[in-house]
Amino acid sequence: MLWRHGRTEWNAAGRFQGQTDVALDELGREQAQEAAARLAALEPDTLVSSDLQRAQDTTSALARLVGLDVELDPRLRETYAGEWQGCTTAQIAERWPDDYKAFRAGDPLLRVGGGETRQEVAERMFAAVVDAAARLPEDGLAVVTSHGGAARLGIAALIGMPLHRFTNIGGLSNCSWSMLREGDDGWILVEHNAGTLPPPVVIEEG
Repeated sequence: MLWRHGRTEWNAAGRFQGQTDVALDELGREQAQEAAARLAALEPDTLVSSDLQRAQDTTSALARLVGLDVELDPRLRETYAGEWQGCTTAQIAERWPDDYKAFRAGDPLLRVGGGETRQEVAERMFAAVVDAAARLPEDGLAVVTSHGGAARLGIAALIGMPLHRFTNIGGLSNCSWSMLREGDDGWILVEHNAGTLPPPVVIEEG
């Protein structure tokens, strides 16, 4: 399961977070507690989280209910977005119009804000999820807490979708999740953006 962290003030304001370490806001903490109560019923075997605080705090809400330790993996971080971090989408579109157009088109080799490419993010997300799954018992469940853009790229990489098409995967709302299962012929996306009436996604990568 790929689980997106709860809401932050920057999510609410539509600011591109990237790897800026923004904490959950009050609603985000409530979202984490509510989602954790549902996910605890699935009896996960392991919890792995991005080391950014918003993801750690989201995972901790579940860890308290199921009695598991949380493994931190920096490979699960959001895209490092350089100069774009802290900017709204309107500011990005105004200051970097050509790059923003390429970004919206899903260019996997664009250095987002001068930072990482989506190809690089997809590769590290793929490796992190596969490593977590390899440690599971048969029919076990890993809850992997990450970020909106990184999770979508991880899903695309796992199911073999060409990365220039990854925008065809809808966004993940805060504290919603996607379920994947490893089959004989590769990974299968079983559920996407699951939760209870998730609110619209405010920003694509954050």
